[in-house]
Amino acid sequence: MFTNKKRITALLAVFCLLFAFFPELSIRADVGKTEITVHYQESDGNEKDWNLWVWAESLDGHVQPFTGEDEFGKVAHFTLDGTYERVGFIVRTDAWEKDGGDRWIEGIEDGKAEVWVMSGDDKVYYSEPSNEPVIKKASMDDFDQIAVTTNIPLDIRQTAIELSGADIQEIIPADGKGNVTNQFTLKTKKKLDVSGSYQVRIEGYGEQLVEIGKIVRTEAFDRLYYYDGQDLGNTYSRHSTKFRLWAPTASEAKLVVYSKWDDKTGREIKMKRGEKGTWTAKLRGNQNGLLYTYKVKIGDKWNEAVDPYVRAASANGLRGAVIDLSETNPKGWAKHKKPKLSNPEESIIYELHVRDLSIQPESGIKQKGKFLGVTEKGTKGPNGLPTGLDHIKSLGVTHVQFLPIYDYKTVDETKLDQAQYNWGYDPQNFNVPEGSYSTNPYDPAVRIQELKQMVQTLHGEGLRVVMDVVYNHMFDAAESNFQKLVPGYYYRYNEDGTLANGTGVGNDTASERKMMRKFIVDSSTYWANEYKLDGFRFDLMGIHDVKTMNLVRKELKRIDPAFIVHGEGWDLNTPLPAAEKANQKNAAKMPGIGHFNDDIRDGLKGSVFIDQDNGFINGKANMEDRIKKGIMAGLDYDPAQATYQDPEQVLTYVEAHDNHTLWDKLELTNPEAGYEEKKQRHKLASSIILTSQGISFIHAGQEFMRTKYGDHNSYKSPDSINQMDWKRNAAFSHEVDYMRGLIDLRKKHAAFRMTTASAIKEHIDFLDAPANVIAYTIDGEGKGKYRSQYFIAHNANNGARELTLPANASWKVLVDGENASAKSLYTIKGEQLVVPAMSTVVLQTEVNVKKKR
Repeated sequence: MFTNKKRITALLAVFCLLFAFFPELSIRADVGKTEITVHYQESDGNEKDWNLWVWAESLDGHVQPFTGEDEFGKVAHFTLDGTYERVGFIVRTDAWEKDGGDRWIEGIEDGKAEVWVMSGDDKVYYSEPSNEPVIKKASMDDFDQIAVTTNIPLDIRQTAIELSGADIQEIIPADGKGNVTNQFTLKTKKKLDVSGSYQVRIEGYGEQLVEIGKIVRTEAFDRLYYYDGQDLGNTYSRHSTKFRLWAPTASEAKLVVYSKWDDKTGREIKMKRGEKGTWTAKLRGNQNGLLYTYKVKIGDKWNEAVDPYVRAASANGLRGAVIDLSETNPKGWAKHKKPKLSNPEESIIYELHVRDLSIQPESGIKQKGKFLGVTEKGTKGPNGLPTGLDHIKSLGVTHVQFLPIYDYKTVDETKLDQAQYNWGYDPQNFNVPEGSYSTNPYDPAVRIQELKQMVQTLHGEGLRVVMDVVYNHMFDAAESNFQKLVPGYYYRYNEDGTLANGTGVGNDTASERKMMRKFIVDSSTYWANEYKLDGFRFDLMGIHDVKTMNLVRKELKRIDPAFIVHGEGWDLNTPLPAAEKANQKNAAKMPGIGHFNDDIRDGLKGSVFIDQDNGFINGKANMEDRIKKGIMAGLDYDPAQATYQDPEQVLTYVEAHDNHTLWDKLELTNPEAGYEEKKQRHKLASSIILTSQGISFIHAGQEFMRTKYGDHNSYKSPDSINQMDWKRNAAFSHEVDYMRGLIDLRKKHAAFRMTTASAIKEHIDFLDAPANVIAYTIDGEGKGKYRSQYFIAHNANNGARELTLPANASWKVLVDGENASAKSLYTIKGEQLVVPAMSTVVLQTEVNVKKKR
């Protein structure tokens, strides 16, 4: 032992000498610093609490405040850890109002850069802009209007103003009065061409190229350029492939083909102008696997982008790919059948992240983090219990709902040997599967084939598949394929020209515009047809408009009458008329579309936005009426707040991937509670969810009381936080069995999943009960003169409560404080019942219908 110590000491001494004389061998390398100074000049009337959102390669976005002022405007001076040649930033408020788009500081040398930016001008200046008069912006806002902004006001009647490419009919000041202004409109004599080139010249102010402005967001633009064909993107055959791009504001367009996914340059092929603002090209021969992009000339600038309609892509989605989809079908794909679903209310949805299921070493799954990992059968974990697919099947759920499985931005598919994680709510290519879940992201066909194999396997196990879709925003508006191809069209804007931000991530897509609506419908139906999916969960559905969502549902029901559509019907602050928003308040306008019921969620456990707020199951008094509404599938809501018309419109849940898990919430609200007490409260919540009307929704791991160790927003947290913990599954096996019993109860007893509002109101009767107890009966199914009657009680008190049963009869106990089953656990007789503390009890008996009447 002593000898080993001496050796270690000697080795350490040698290492210290090496590092002293050869610092380049140092374990801790000097990563360097980058010093940045940003000067920002806000425009008059646009004064707000602006700050900067700053990022760089391998550096997450973060806030940098303005720390001072100079004669130019606000000043931010900050230092970044690391040496960067390129740094991005956004001028924004904490509410994510933006002044301009993404800006980049390029070519940083010696770790230092100083730049100047101005409101209304996206250009980054590397020396202080002159105070000389200039035209800041000229934009085509309508077919006969060009809006002009200068840095210094001018007399529009006394100054020479010219427009090349069109004749000016009238010059109109922005405020409608006064000749001296820095904002005015040039009204033209004839209709402007959106793909044309125009330039404004002002005496003493220079000249400025006219860019595309609000014109793309007018109804006239939609009427003129709406293309209703079904051939956007590439149309493959073994003999040729046709390409059609919608880009009406482009003056030129090119198809660019690449030999390899990471080639810097490709071969350019000129496209022909087609109908309704489209561009076309055709390549002869079998082009299966061809990599390509589009280039369009907008004004004097060329933009390159991936085809928004592309169905396959290279690594990281940087190049689209032509694909023979028939070759991606796994064996038996054409003949395999979907599991049956008679009514949406039969759905019991299990929300899952692909990587979470298999990534833990104890999962026993070989293809960790992959689509194929979901397909593995016979996998075992601690105590020999089933894991993965076998575990999900054993629960008895009907649907597996996957967090985003389309191609998203924030996982580098070329570095899958490194630990990376993201939920995937940052879309890049909407119609392409995510490559990091495939075994080979470099081969465009593999991700498609393996996703289909996953769907086919789940169907074979009696599980339907729901896909989480995020059409409400993209990872980055400025860098998106949409914005590069038709700037300003696909996104929603505020009156001041800034991007709308109801999503909270800096951009809202404009579903009310015809070509965005068409894309959402086309994309949805493509996924449903090609991948045989069974449902969609629309992220932030309240951003979309009612008409679009109804059209989506209509088309999906044509494909599969049992297809389910639901989403987050939150009322979001986006510039869309209130009556048109696809949120809970307008549920009556969207029959057959489900909404997450946040009222019962927060009523059960407390507000997800206030850590210490509690609810019915964790100690808050006077919550009975709120929970009763949830039990009735929200159908007793005040019509001014929500207008659910049918139980299929309501998803009843207590936890999801967002916010704290229920267990972590209990840790916050009941820190003094013992382990067993928290288990009981958790079981009480799940019992209420699975015995309530509507569609039941369960978060993966809820059955073993999943914890994320207090992380309420684990969208990019490591696997140690997000993984399905199969050790916990074994430790909580009794609680897992309890959840299985509740699920079986719901599936075997139709009384808990009635299909009409009238049936719910007719057959459910709430009874008088002590404080913090809810008791009710359901008149259920049966034959002849006898019908089942159910008695349900939820006791949220710390102590047991005695209740009087509605009939002196023999009752089958289906659920008590410890166990749950579709079959009788045991029987009791009499009129009195003791409901254990923090427990649900479900009883069943037979009643004579004629006597009851």
